[in-house]
Order: sequence, then C-alpha cells, then structure tokens
Amino acid sequence: MKKSFDVVVIGTGEAGSTVATRCQAAGRNVAIVDSRPFGGTCGLRGCDPKKVLVGAAEIIDRKRRMEGRGVAGDLRIDWPELIRFKATFTDPFPRQREDSFAKEGVETFHGRARFLDERSLEVGEDVLVGDHVVVASGAWPARLGIQGENHLTRSDQFLDLQELPRRIVFVGGGYIAFEFGHIAARAGATVTILHRGARPLKHFDQDLVARLMERTHDVGIDVRTGTTVTGVEGAPGNFRVTTSTDSRPEVFETDMVVHAAGRAPELDDLDLSTAGVEFDRHGIRVDSHLRSVSNPAVYAAGDAAGSGGLPETPLAEYEGGLVADNLLDGNQHTADYQGMASVVYSIPALGAVGMTEQEARAKGLSFSVKQADTSGWYSARRVAEPASMYKVLIEKDSGRILGAHLLGPEADELANLFALAIRADVRADALKHALFVYPTQASNMPWMV
Repeated sequence: MKKSFDVVVIGTGEAGSTVATRCQAAGRNVAIVDSRPFGGTCGLRGCDPKKVLVGAAEIIDRKRRMEGRGVAGDLRIDWPELIRFKATFTDPFPRQREDSFAKEGVETFHGRARFLDERSLEVGEDVLVGDHVVVASGAWPARLGIQGENHLTRSDQFLDLQELPRRIVFVGGGYIAFEFGHIAARAGATVTILHRGARPLKHFDQDLVARLMERTHDVGIDVRTGTTVTGVEGAPGNFRVTTSTDSRPEVFETDMVVHAAGRAPELDDLDLSTAGVEFDRHGIRVDSHLRSVSNPAVYAAGDAAGSGGLPETPLAEYEGGLVADNLLDGNQHTADYQGMASVVYSIPALGAVGMTEQEARAKGLSFSVKQADTSGWYSARRVAEPASMYKVLIEKDSGRILGAHLLGPEADELANLFALAIRADVRADALKHALFVYPTQASNMPWMV
C-alpha cells in the first residue's frame, strides 16, 4: 500500500523520536519506521541498561575500597538477578515508546526500510512517500574483517547474558571494552582487553587515561596494547583468539569474545545510492543544517549523520531537534557542538568536555593548564578512590574554559557542570567565586580553575 507523509523518519532512538514527535506536534503528518523493537540503542541496548549494571559494579568496588575503613562483610553480584532487574527497564520500553507515538498521532511501521527513489521507501508491503525523509537509523558494530568474526558477541547480546562467563576477551579498547570490562571484573570474570593501537580511549586526555589504565590493571583486568586480533576459532566456552604484535604472535583462550572495536553507521541496507544520498564510513554527508549534501529531501541525525559530532545520546537528541527545527522553519538553524561532554563509565568514570591539549595547541590558542592528582582531596579520600585527577585548560587572555578532563568519583556530573560553563561561556573567574554546596564534587570546581 502506498502512503504519503510530510515526514518519514527511519529509526526510533532519541534522534528519530525527537524529529517525529516535534514535527507531528507542529501539525505535520509523520511516519516512523524501525526494524527492531522501538526505542533505539540508548534505551534498549546502550546507556540505560549499561548504567544499571555499572551501578551494581560500583557498589562492589566501593565496598572493596572501604574494607578496613569501617565496612566489612561479603558482597557479590548475582548476575542472573541483576539482568532480571535490568530487564524491568528495557522490556516495557518498546511498547511505551510505540504507545507514545500513537498518542502523538505518529503512524508507526515495523520492518526494514529501503529507498526506491529520492523520497520513497519500501517497508514490507508498504511504500512510504515523504516530502522529506530523515535517516536516524543509529549504529552497529563495525565490521572487522577477521577470520571467525561471527563468533564475536555484540554489546547488546552481552547486556542480555543470563550467565556471566568465567573468562572474557574484549576486542578493541574503546568505551565498550572499559565499561563492560570493569563491570565483568567486579562480577568475578577474568577480563582481557586487546587493543591494536598504542593506547586505548584515544579521544580522552592521555595523562588521565594512563592513570585509569593503572587502576584497571589493579582490579585484575589485563589490557594489551599494540595487539591486533587476527582470528577467532572454537565455540562458546572454548575460544582461541589469535593475535599479532610487534614482537610475536600470541593466543588467548577464553569463554567469550566481545566486539568492542567501534561502531559504524547502520546504513548498508537502506540503498542510499538509489536515493542519490552520498555517504561514507562516518555516515550520511550532511551540511550544517544536517541536510544531505546530495539530496535536499533527505536529512540525517545521530549516529547515521556524518556531522562530526560525538556518538552520544544527548547529541542525537540535539540533532533530532535541530532537524525538526529546520524542517519546520526552512533551514534557519545550524549545529553547534560546543561544550559537548563525553564519559566512559569505567570505575572510576573518565570524563571529557571541550578541547584536549593537543587540539588547543593545533588551533594556536594561548592557554594555561591546571591539573592535579586529587586522590588526597576529601571528595576522593572519603570513598577511598585512589584514581582521581583533573586537567582544565583556560585561555590566558579571556579566561574561557577550553576543556576539562576528569577522572574519579562523580566525574560524569562534574563533566556536566563544565559543559554548562563552556556552552554558557562562564569564565574561570566566575567559577572561582561560585558558592557551591560543600562537601560535594562541585565544590571542588573553584579550585580546579
């Protein structure tokens, strides 16, 4: 059946949902399509379920840190019970999201979308024609091109494990490896991270990453850098992971191998070339309005857009809002990614906002660096966290905060405050005189600038 709409949205994550609901509320006729359960990565396969597991792992870690400081007794993670608790968040979510679309008046479709021409999509037996089409299809584990790649467990599969394997190898050294690796280690697994680069978490400050690496080793996680995985063979419970290094090949035996080597925009089956939509490995090529550079009827947002933004849920929601505004107002709005925070939910967490030292120098900026090991500060010492540091970049003439890099307890919330300061142009002098509640992590900020 052929149906016509003002806007057709592909993807029901934060980017797509934001476009659909805002356009429908403004009086447009909107359809939304997804081949998976409605809700997207964050609510079903990413941020939300992951943070539930992180919360349990943090309890275990804090108990161990506080041993000999007034806390005693046995404590462990019951993995099947934890996964059941996680499911109380994820299981109802697809129905809740679909019901919200119905309440808003957005027409929903289940199935794979494929372009038939510049503005038409085939979804099962239906053909959806949109004045505009918004691609917000998210991301998927990147193809590695190694032998036995089919044996790798995806991150969404890891989040549904009913039993935690005794030995786990992570291929790659990014967010997934450090977040899931820290969770698994606190739950009792033996964890190995194999990273082909010289250092993991390359987008974060190298000094803070080095300290996190020490803390990671201290909890028993084996991180191997300069190690390229060349193949995986065997079966669950008995895998052999072959690697090559500068010195010699090595084999790791493990019960499970997890894909943690990055994600790529999920665009392959959309047949974008039929619609005249240009794309590359970063996503659909878009202009500053997030409109396709080659097909003005198509927009992209979130992980599907090659916009240069971070693969973060707040950014996806922001880009969805920007696309909606441009659809409604005739392309009057451009993207502004200043002050976007990013956090790795390792234990402790690692946060970053704004520029790194290397980026600030590359721009020719004159700045000072304030940094310190804060493990002896009250906020870290009271919870016995040995890995706590910060680094803040401040422009010399203006006092602008160019970047903030944070490791330690509540680094995520500190990152949010620095993100606000950068985006709202709150200068260092103003932060020095802020009156924060004490004792909190925020009350450390005047000493950080």
